[in-house]
Amino acid sequence: MRIAVAGATGNIGSLTVAALERDGHDVVRVSRSLGVDLMTGEGLDKALDGVEAVVDAISSEATDRDEAVAYFGTTTRNLLAAEERAGVRHHVLLSIIGIHRVEGNAHYAGKREQERLVSAGPVPWTIVPVAQFHDFAETVVSWTEQDGVATIAPLLVQPIAPADVADVLAEIAAGEPRGRHADVAGPEPQDLVDMARRTLAARGRTVRLVPTWSGLFGTSMAGDVLLPGEGARIAPTTFDEWLAAQR
Repeated sequence: MRIAVAGATGNIGSLTVAALERDGHDVVRVSRSLGVDLMTGEGLDKALDGVEAVVDAISSEATDRDEAVAYFGTTTRNLLAAEERAGVRHHVLLSIIGIHRVEGNAHYAGKREQERLVSAGPVPWTIVPVAQFHDFAETVVSWTEQDGVATIAPLLVQPIAPADVADVLAEIAAGEPRGRHADVAGPEPQDLVDMARRTLAARGRTVRLVPTWSGLFGTSMAGDVLLPGEGARIAPTTFDEWLAAQR
């Protein structure tokens, strides 16, 4: 198949490109750095010529709710409109487990807008809610670290290897639209603070971690809010296996 990946140069996008190419598909990379701008629509029609399915793996670092909703809303509208013009038959959206149970997070508000537009849009779709990635704890530390100290929320998550996410997205994109897919997560629940501590140790880095809810992630994300629901698809790679490969 000819399959486009939006966000093709990002973490999950680049791995999804590799998984699709491994499986023999003709992959079109959609990224602003490659001349395709989802915010303006520039280059989209040319990029989607002959494309049968699109995987949307874009992300945003916006911390303002309105900014996140505007970004995900504009890019999704432009992408869906171009897909409709091109006759794309399947839109696959990478989403996040638990976004409908958390109100105060700007990124989650943007993802909800994405889901709303895709589910009401003109292109047959599959929405894939995925758990946090194995490298998420390290990412959070990079956001908050100052002078060797980092704050981090004690979130309970069931993290998944980025490569496993890519494999699932590639498989789904090559199939028929399914609507809302079951949650996709890794095999074991983990505490985000412990994940950060172990990842930093594997990297040989010393950072003092301060567990707190007074940051990006509030108490609305405590407990089992971010864990997968019943009937979830469980990916194979454990956090320990992923961490061992990082050393």
